[in-house]
Amino acid sequence: MRKYFPPFRLFLILGSFLLTVLLYIDRTVISVAKDDISGELNLNPAQFGWIMAIFTLGYALFQTPSGKLADKYGPRTVIATIVAIWSALTAITGAAWNYVSLLVIRFVFGAGEAGAFPALAKVTFNWFPVKERGIVQGINFSGSRIGAAFALPVIAWLISIAGWRYTFALLGVAGIVFAALWYLLFRNKPEESHLVSDKEKDYIISHRQQLLKTDAGQISFSKIVSSGNMWLTMLQYICSNFTFYFTLTWMYPYLKNTFSLDGMEAGFFAMVPLVAGAAGNWFSGFLVDYIYRKGYLTLSRRIPAICGFVLAAAGMVLMVYAAQPEVSIIFLSIAVFGADMTLSPSWAFCIDIGGDNSAAVSGTMNMAGNLGAFVTIIAFPYLYQWTGGHETFFYICAGLSVVAIAAWIIMKPGKMIED
Repeated sequence: MRKYFPPFRLFLILGSFLLTVLLYIDRTVISVAKDDISGELNLNPAQFGWIMAIFTLGYALFQTPSGKLADKYGPRTVIATIVAIWSALTAITGAAWNYVSLLVIRFVFGAGEAGAFPALAKVTFNWFPVKERGIVQGINFSGSRIGAAFALPVIAWLISIAGWRYTFALLGVAGIVFAALWYLLFRNKPEESHLVSDKEKDYIISHRQQLLKTDAGQISFSKIVSSGNMWLTMLQYICSNFTFYFTLTWMYPYLKNTFSLDGMEAGFFAMVPLVAGAAGNWFSGFLVDYIYRKGYLTLSRRIPAICGFVLAAAGMVLMVYAAQPEVSIIFLSIAVFGADMTLSPSWAFCIDIGGDNSAAVSGTMNMAGNLGAFVTIIAFPYLYQWTGGHETFFYICAGLSVVAIAAWIIMKPGKMIED
């Protein structure tokens, strides 16, 4: 009867989707709890900006090391371990007693989450045919946006009835349960899993990326960053994250304070751009695979990314002229839809050029992108303090999207780093 079961890859996509949902709920809850935490711990806006940014710094610095671990030991153990670590730190966040303790916890929290997406890139390399690569990445990243969108109103409600400390504790327990289930059910490769039919196993092996040699985990960081392709990849990802991370960190407080909304109103408004981001991931993922199946590898990565950055630039420029929350949400949704269109081609590109070192290469790109996100989180409050408005920040986001378009025109997905 097992031959009539759906392909195991579908269950794997569901599992990785839920992983990214959980990851971004845990990451976004700090933004929703801003007023409660700031009030209890006596934090000013600049201090809270550093608390959100220090997470991103820890997250960025440990991307490549955690990616190399996933290449060497496999994503089964690495993902289960990092989910358990970040979930424990989610719970510990609820025990913070002052500014310094929260800074330390959030930095380690970021380092703990760092391996998630690089390890998922390794899952994609091992488990999915090349022609499914775009939509798999799109679904995974849509989970992160849906998780963040879900977190905004629901976590606001949960904090209102349970308090911010107990909310963090409950989320930590949920993550520990997920880590145990992942370790029990997932295997590094389809060849190692008894849940995969022989027919599906043969199909995956014959259609996934083929390599002439295998040296997983052996590529050095210096080798990765000696590639011009890699530098362009990192540059455009910095530009993408500079726009998107505004939605994960300052969007909720921005909407709440700029338009005098209460917590639940701001939460529901803030959901919309994140849902738009999820839609952008799905659309881009389908587009990447559609163009690839037509026989155009380079265009399958380049066209979705360039279109996405055009929309991101346009949306951020229009944000300057939004005087009502509804109009602001429409323009921001255009920008986030576009910014998220760039993710599937970016991660597919890293798997293209990384091969059996996909996790390390993807982690290096994500490291650069999150250093850009770190600057975003710090820049938003300081630019407002220096200029008296948010217009400069939105113009910078738009300008960086134009830079990213130029990078994509030069990038070459057919040129592997090992070559």
